[in-house]
Amino acid sequence: MSMTSDQAVEVLRAAGEPTRLRILALLAREELAVLELTRILGQSQPRVSRHLKLLADAGLVERFPDGAWVFYRLAGAGPARAVVDQALALISPTDATLLRDAERLVGVSAERAGEAATYFADNAERWDEIRSLYTSEIAVEATILAAIGDGPIERLVDLGSGTGRMLTLLGARARRAVGLDLSRQMLNLARGNVASAGLAACELRHGNILGTGLADGEADLVVVHQVLHYLGEPAAAVAEAARLVAPGGRLLIVDFAPHGLEFLRTEHQHRRLGFFDDEMDRWLSAAGLNPTLAATLPPPASGGLTVKIWSAARGADRIRRIA
Repeated sequence: MSMTSDQAVEVLRAAGEPTRLRILALLAREELAVLELTRILGQSQPRVSRHLKLLADAGLVERFPDGAWVFYRLAGAGPARAVVDQALALISPTDATLLRDAERLVGVSAERAGEAATYFADNAERWDEIRSLYTSEIAVEATILAAIGDGPIERLVDLGSGTGRMLTLLGARARRAVGLDLSRQMLNLARGNVASAGLAACELRHGNILGTGLADGEADLVVVHQVLHYLGEPAAAVAEAARLVAPGGRLLIVDFAPHGLEFLRTEHQHRRLGFFDDEMDRWLSAAGLNPTLAATLPPPASGGLTVKIWSAARGADRIRRIA
């Protein structure tokens, strides 16, 4: 895809201003809220907001409200993003202004990490209670790895990244990886975990699984790990995830088999108490994918949660069931 001459002028005019170039350099590192940008840049919120509006109008950045906050990130792949990448590549890595901005970003990130740690420490009992109900994460992750196989991953998309575990499990094999989550606290923790794992190619974004904003055929592997049972429209989420699967690519879904643990609905916001194989097969087929795997991992004790792993491909593989 290319631009008209008028569009090119608009893009270049938007990027060709010192503060806006600083903003683009910061957003190339990670998505940021308006208030975070004002702190790093040392400028007023109205001024920063005006710069962001110009960048958004030119298609260089994307705007995502999150409650009372507003987040910005660089636009995805396309001619405008190519202009940004080329412009930033021309800047010396020793540029004093951008180095100072990067140092301030580190401070902002450290504050976020501290807030996230406190949040999850306060809620740790909730996660431990649920984990104790199903088979070990080691067994679940071993089945995931077996389902995916040993080959490299060109482009990985993780929808509902949570703490970033799927990115840290698979990200080293991916040339590029994107994780989306609606929770700012989860994203902050995931960013810390991804950074600790040294996965520079992994990008964390605020985003909705029901409307990711990503392009058709964006990835050769899309992962939806323990997300669907929270949603009011799981079939719509499966359809959106399937839309992102490139020809020859795969979608991997991890969730629970049907169960009767009503306290998970009343106390832990689970909207659905598990999913049937035929239900999942129907959604995957309706989304244009061929179901290829349905693995069942029983709980450690009776009355617990059975984990299900479903895989589907944009191809002609035959379904394989593992009990």
